[in-house]
Amino acid sequence: MSALYAWLRRHPLLVDSGLAAMLALLSIGPIIARPLPEAPVTLLMTVPVAFRRRIPVWAFAIAALGGIVQVAGTGPIPSDVAVLVLIYTVAAYRPRRYSVITLPICLIGTVLAVVAWAPVQGVHLIVRVFFGTALFGGSALISWVLGDSMRYRRGYYAALEDKAARLEAERHAQASVAAAAERARIARELHDIVAHHVSVMVVQADGAGYALWSDPGRAAAALSAISTTGRQALTEMRRLLGVLRSADEHAALAPVPGLEQLRELLDQARAAGLEVSYTLTGTPRGLPEGVELAAYRIVQESLTNTRKHAGPAASAAVTLRYEPDGLAVEVTDDGLAAGTEGPGGHGLAGMRERIAMYGGTVEAGPLPGGGFGVIARIPCAPEPAGGRQLAEQETEPLVTAVASGRDSSA
Repeated sequence: MSALYAWLRRHPLLVDSGLAAMLALLSIGPIIARPLPEAPVTLLMTVPVAFRRRIPVWAFAIAALGGIVQVAGTGPIPSDVAVLVLIYTVAAYRPRRYSVITLPICLIGTVLAVVAWAPVQGVHLIVRVFFGTALFGGSALISWVLGDSMRYRRGYYAALEDKAARLEAERHAQASVAAAAERARIARELHDIVAHHVSVMVVQADGAGYALWSDPGRAAAALSAISTTGRQALTEMRRLLGVLRSADEHAALAPVPGLEQLRELLDQARAAGLEVSYTLTGTPRGLPEGVELAAYRIVQESLTNTRKHAGPAASAAVTLRYEPDGLAVEVTDDGLAAGTEGPGGHGLAGMRERIAMYGGTVEAGPLPGGGFGVIARIPCAPEPAGGRQLAEQETEPLVTAVASGRDSSA
């Protein structure tokens, strides 16, 4: 049924032509009895109905001209209903300053028609004119009121649609701003990660320059170039990432949190009055620092939403699962509306933005038994066992070598 209605809306000329044909068929009897002038008058009044939505004012004017011809030469015919249809159309599709003109025209035409067609005189003529004007004029007034109401409703619905479109555009704009802010924060935190590795490279290169004694000239030159290049890359990276920060964010960056600091985060939540349980499944293994940071932020943001929206009696459960192909983080609560974000809240959007950077997914929504849940899955290959510890252990003798070399040179 909706498809048929949509098709009819796309073909207004066809629909209005069918209406005009139906109105013309109403006068088929008078036309057969007296073709002239009934047929031309009927066509003059009904054909404009086919174009009523394209040229409503002109359609009414042509039908009014047909009414004048009818008053002068014929009597009333059923096709006079076309005038009421056109009054409704003008009131529905044109501003009120156009539609109000149709009412006095119809009232004057009604009085002239009743006077011309009334076979009596005197008091009976006055009574007939009064009742005829009340009948036909009342019908015209009802048609005008219905059309004007339709115009008002159409304008009201158009205003609502425009408002909804503007709100949708504003929501997309706010989401874009939130995504940009989240990217800036991610870039700031990745700065710490990359800077750490580059700093280790610089220390190793400096240590190798002092530790390697075979072919000291070439080795020292090559390692010195590595050290210089590493320092230049670190400087350029900080300069570029500084563009992403606002003017008040030039303070020193804090160490990057990871899964080792997760228990501290849970203790902070408990200290704030939130009951939190923690479950660890699977075999813990070394993961990239960026993945650990993303998992930490998921838990942090989820617990923040729970404290804000779940209510004072709510409790949360944090589950960390080490899977063969990645890491799964699940945070659930038994509150009432933990996932509801107020105006300006973009925590869920930030989660998705962060996890999407690593090719993962975030599922968030109300739970069947009540409460709210967030499940994040981050695919990642396992890091070689002891990779970080080995790198740190290898760095220590190089730092010692650097210190010893500087002391001896001094």
